Amino acid sequence: MVNRLVLAVTAQPDLARAWGSLVSPNDKIGIKISAAGGELFTTHRDVVNAIVDGLVAAGCPRRNIIVWDRSLGGIKEAGYDPNAEGYRLKSIPPRDGYDPRAIFTAPFAGKLIWGDLDYRTDLGKVPLLSDDEQTSDQSYFSRIVSSEVTKIINVPVMSDSVLNGLAGCLYNVTIPNIDNWRRFTSANRFGGTALVDLYNTSMIGEKVVLNIMDGLVAQYAGGPQSQPNYAVHYATLLASKDPVAIDAIALQRIETWRVKAELPPIRRLANHVEAASQVGIGNADPARIEVKNVDR
Repeated sequence: MVNRLVLAVTAQPDLARAWGSLVSPNDKIGIKISAAGGELFTTHRDVVNAIVDGLVAAGCPRRNIIVWDRSLGGIKEAGYDPNAEGYRLKSIPPRDGYDPRAIFTAPFAGKLIWGDLDYRTDLGKVPLLSDDEQTSDQSYFSRIVSSEVTKIINVPVMSDSVLNGLAGCLYNVTIPNIDNWRRFTSANRFGGTALVDLYNTSMIGEKVVLNIMDGLVAQYAGGPQSQPNYAVHYATLLASKDPVAIDAIALQRIETWRVKAELPPIRRLANHVEAASQVGIGNADPARIEVKNVDR
């Protein structure tokens, strides 16, 4: 499935040239997975391994490939073996995993917690800080996106998000790659706009060369953490260079499942999808999205 999708997206005659049109052997390549969902809702290992095999066919050394998420808590249940994959599996270490030179500022503050770069831990040396003082209007990008990778393959799971409506392509490569991220939920009216601004940086949007959404098993409520009661065996992968188009299709599909389950719509929470379309990151209008079936 992965191979057919990449050939279709790139319009190349073979896999080596297909992946070679997206990356070069000199690139440091990051594959951004979603590892929050345990056995069922972590990006499937076979999908990742197919991507890695394609990159290797294009001349990219396995040692130059990083597969990562903020936390890798779900990978063991999902069948990943860190000692046998042939590529590097990485999480983002609390505090030290963020780059103090890679700053994103938004005009509203968030409450800092342990693990954020600016969270104060020297409480025994300075007067006790109150919760109100432990806030900041700055976030820091992970070192992985700021300096360790030059190209990104974005591989989210088809899932809703309790906080942001949709844990799709735009969400998967932004929110898990910054600290002080809780202020960017859709409960805050700036959340959707800020998420789009995060994607539009040189450290993220300019590096993403392909999006492959893993919808083999999809989830329409309670995500991105595992909620098997809301699982659908969808047996589908979506691929595009346009993250907004994939998110728009996924959002439409998830809303349909939610209607059948008598759950409220999530489109209002997922306002970052339409916002990204309005600033030209991609296309969210279903009438203008061409969906090509490549299952044969």
